[in-house]
Amino acid sequence: MYHNQYQKKLTNPDDAVKSIREGDMLVHGLTMAEPPALLRAVASRLKSGEIKHMKVFSILPLAHACSTVLASDLVDCVEAYSGFVDGGTRGLVSTGLNYYVPNHLHQVPRLLEEFIGVDVCITTVSPMDDSGYFSFGTANDFTSKAARAARVLIVEVNRNMPRVFGESLLHISEVDAVVENHEPIPDFPTGKMLPEAETIGKIISQMVPDGATLQMGIGVLPDAVAKYLDNHSDLGIHTEVFGPGMVDLIKKGVITGERKTLHPRKHVFTVAQGNQEMLEFMDNNPAMVSYPCSYVNSPAIIAKNDRMISINSLLQVDLLGQCNAEYLSGHQYSGTGGQLDFVRGAFDSKDGKSILAFYSTAKGGTISRVVDRLDPGAMVTTPRMDTHYLVTEFGVANLKGKSTRDRALAIIDIAHPKFRDDLIKRAEDMYLL
Repeated sequence: MYHNQYQKKLTNPDDAVKSIREGDMLVHGLTMAEPPALLRAVASRLKSGEIKHMKVFSILPLAHACSTVLASDLVDCVEAYSGFVDGGTRGLVSTGLNYYVPNHLHQVPRLLEEFIGVDVCITTVSPMDDSGYFSFGTANDFTSKAARAARVLIVEVNRNMPRVFGESLLHISEVDAVVENHEPIPDFPTGKMLPEAETIGKIISQMVPDGATLQMGIGVLPDAVAKYLDNHSDLGIHTEVFGPGMVDLIKKGVITGERKTLHPRKHVFTVAQGNQEMLEFMDNNPAMVSYPCSYVNSPAIIAKNDRMISINSLLQVDLLGQCNAEYLSGHQYSGTGGQLDFVRGAFDSKDGKSILAFYSTAKGGTISRVVDRLDPGAMVTTPRMDTHYLVTEFGVANLKGKSTRDRALAIIDIAHPKFRDDLIKRAEDMYLL
């Protein structure tokens, strides 16, 4: 029965996107779940003039989205909105060609359903099983909620997308159209490991107790931390982003989830970003469970994990403990994402710790990331009342329970030594010392 439904809904990309109307809001799958064939078909309708105006909501668009619906030659007919800012949208946001929507990630599904609106959702899914279910694979996040809120849901089936459990299943009866495209899913790009990252990784690894549940992002610093967790035992995962570093630790038996207080023995995530080895590991693995970001990133849910350790990064911190992770050189450089979700949830966890890590300097050591006051106009991603642990290559500062004087001294102690004398003078000018 389900295969008959599948065949009735199976079509080609060009026909599938004919249901998109003038002025519709399109939401597409996140990062590795971008549906390339459908995105190309939508861009083709825009270029031909069949659709003269539409809206697009994205978070972390990669090559497929950036070369199609977000391409520079379509800015006159695409009204683009971004729930985060990164390399794919930074230039567009800074020039007013893409509009950033401030948010905490756990709120994005509600924002889409109640405030922004979703007309069409397109995403890549794993192949349908005999019971009629696809899986959202690497991207549950807000996509699973947007899929069910949309007027039209079109899925792009790709045998390279892993089948994942949890609340990741989508039934054929919920889908309006199906296309098939089995092109390889590109690896998620990562940066280069710096010596400072190695040092920070060692420091943070010593702050992680056995039996802890981890939240780590993807990139250089999380990979550096994962590298030094080999001697730990019974770690667990409750994370916004699942990545290759976690796969390595699971295979080594370091991450087991045995001592988790919420979803024991399950690796909980809302989006996965990594390489082919990660995709193969995830596929049809009963331990891999994904849920919407409204659940995974909910501070109240995060706090149910005892010994929750949250590890995130920032761009700049001031002597009051205010953390900026999204504003640089007068422009929106990144976004809040799930940082504050996990900062608050981890601290409220029994024996939990929230850790914000950063290099002490920028631009080849010429600029201190520890400043007296944040730059004018800079956004406060994590307020000073929420900041717990700060870590640089020079050490650790625990701000909780400290006076403004002691906080300032602790922050200066982890700044680069060549900037400390000046920071002390500035702290005195601010009457902190």
